[in-house]
Amino acid sequence: MSNLANKHILLGVTGSIAAYKAADIASKLTQAGAQVDVILTGAGEKFVSPLTFQSVTGRKAYTDNDLWGDQAHVMHISLGKTADLLVIAPCTADTMAKLAHGIADNLLTVTALAAKCPMLIAPAMDGGMFDHPATQENLKTLQTRGVLVTGPAAGHLASGLQGTGRMVEPAEVLGQIRVVLGKNGKLAGKRVIVTAGGTQEAIDPVRVITNHSSGKQGYALAQAALDSGADVTLITTPTALTPPVGAKVVNVKSVQDMLDTLLVESADVLIMAAAAADFRPKVVAKDKLKKRDGIPQIELEAAPDILKTVSAPGSGKRRFKVTVGFAAESRDLLANASEKLKSKGLDFIAANDISANDAGFAVETNRITLLFADGTQNPLPLMTKTEAAEKIIEHIARLLE
Repeated sequence: MSNLANKHILLGVTGSIAAYKAADIASKLTQAGAQVDVILTGAGEKFVSPLTFQSVTGRKAYTDNDLWGDQAHVMHISLGKTADLLVIAPCTADTMAKLAHGIADNLLTVTALAAKCPMLIAPAMDGGMFDHPATQENLKTLQTRGVLVTGPAAGHLASGLQGTGRMVEPAEVLGQIRVVLGKNGKLAGKRVIVTAGGTQEAIDPVRVITNHSSGKQGYALAQAALDSGADVTLITTPTALTPPVGAKVVNVKSVQDMLDTLLVESADVLIMAAAAADFRPKVVAKDKLKKRDGIPQIELEAAPDILKTVSAPGSGKRRFKVTVGFAAESRDLLANASEKLKSKGLDFIAANDISANDAGFAVETNRITLLFADGTQNPLPLMTKTEAAEKIIEHIARLLE
């Protein structure tokens, strides 16, 4: 979580059963390198104690008692002025009303008035409360002022009712925090397309030809681009991964699906991290092939070459300012990657040896070498796919400059 490191985040916790989720948020933010100061309202303390937050952040958790302590005249000012982001999760209907009307009767709301940073709220309340006209009016007021809102979700509520009011899960809040903090990043204002996963080429209505790609490197690249402020479109094949919050997701299956999508999308940058099939069945059976009919003879043909198609100049103008490819090789790594770099007109390519046990498909780490169009090479040591993604995004940002 690179754009969370060394950020000062205020986390407000109000009186909702969803307050337990705030402890998870505080913990994960701290693990990511953020400095987290928690402010609990009196009602929030009824659900989760300050000690819980002090245990996961390593920092004092503030309560209304601190508003009247020996630092009362500066406490809310010092907290509000130094924060990069104020997050209130959960945010009750009562606190939303106070924020909308400028009521400052506790440490959290008075700090909110003093803060100059962006504010993100995650509403949480029981049946009928979120849909009430008063709450909706307060919500509109806050959004008009630039307050960012995530949720609430619909589902089972604490009272046993079904309706809208559930606080979104911590992963959603964390994703929104990263989007907010990345607004002014090095790719702010740039559009980035990332492809991810292994394509699936149908044999019959049941079976496909695919590969071992998990999509992890592509998803890490999408997150790294979001962290840098880019407007990200993730074109992904079916995977077990959850797309990063803030990305526009386009689901595809085959090489042809991916190519068709790319031909109607536009962006400053294309990162082709997907493992696209080189071959596909020439004929797709209309019905499921049956074992009783014997072993089928499947004739293959070349699948469309996505990179060659989209990176080729059209009417003298490139489709993307920067195009990045990947070369997953089991032999002659640099030679094969260099040939792909030139033949497909790429700005640079990330080459990785899939025969290594600690790099390539399905694992959490990668050992890649970056080859550039000008002939330079940059071998990277073994690192996580998240770290590798951040390195690639750094090089893209330099090329765009």
